[in-house]
Amino acid sequence: MSQPTILVTGGAGYIGSHTVLALQQAGYGVVVLDNLAYGHQDIAKDVLKVELVVGDTCDRPLLDNLFATRDIAAVMHFAAFTYVGESVTDPAKYYRNNFVGTLTLLEAMMAASVNKFVFSSTCATYGVPKTVPIPEDHPQDPISPYGVSKLMIEQVLKDFDSAYQFKSVRFRYFNAAGADPAGKLGEDHVPETHLIPLVLLTALGKRDSISIFGTDYPTPDGTCVRDYIHVTDLAEAHVLGLEYLLKGGETTVFNLGNGNGFSVKEVIETARQITDREIKAVECPRRPGDPPALVGSSDRAHSILGWNPKYADLNQIIAHAWNWHQKRHGNGE
Repeated sequence: MSQPTILVTGGAGYIGSHTVLALQQAGYGVVVLDNLAYGHQDIAKDVLKVELVVGDTCDRPLLDNLFATRDIAAVMHFAAFTYVGESVTDPAKYYRNNFVGTLTLLEAMMAASVNKFVFSSTCATYGVPKTVPIPEDHPQDPISPYGVSKLMIEQVLKDFDSAYQFKSVRFRYFNAAGADPAGKLGEDHVPETHLIPLVLLTALGKRDSISIFGTDYPTPDGTCVRDYIHVTDLAEAHVLGLEYLLKGGETTVFNLGNGNGFSVKEVIETARQITDREIKAVECPRRPGDPPALVGSSDRAHSILGWNPKYADLNQIIAHAWNWHQKRHGNGE
């Protein structure tokens, strides 16, 4: 018996595309909805060879047609804008896409009697951590409109469960990193703001240097510590979360992280060793709103979903990303 079809919004983006690959490998049918604001058509069409519907989650007629013409069993939702700084300067863009778009999608699902939803949330809903590692019951007090937009959807999902028996899994990620171990997929944002790809673009000569924002934090080497989770491990967790819902699981939430952190300086030094390149680092003042350490506890995902990250080693994460960046950005090097 073939597996059901899953709608993946934002499936041409970084985490979405890796999850599409994991779904395909698990035997599921997949339809991708992506407006291509940040997704890559060539990844969806040429690499994943998946059905790509170009459109927006705010487009209710498009969504209604999508559900009417395809037998969709569940939705995985990655279609969000994720630049924290931009969310501060242009909150309307974030509330419209992240909140209104998601609410529109949920209403279209309800109209089509599709009631299983895997949601890409974020550790940004916690704000500045009071305890590390952060558990799921840590207070949620986001400090950016991006984080607020995700928290608002989390509340909607809890209310939809109470009112409509609409079942969802909310995944709060820490720092997604790395690339498909076989080199098919990887991270390619424009603009790029994540540390590991910025370091690797510096190694490739695409950037002059990497900035270290703050060296006086209360951490072992004075730089910020973050929990880097391999994107393939993230994708695997989403498949497990989907299967949990398909088997009748209740609405719940899981952190997804490695449970240990690496500092900015550790990441840069590891990248120097992996790439065997000089990577110039420039020490800069702190950025406002950067907590000293963000590390998550993923004990719930381990115990309930049976999720165990396969690529927890920073060397592996950076090596896989380096392989991808050389292929995507290395001009044949």
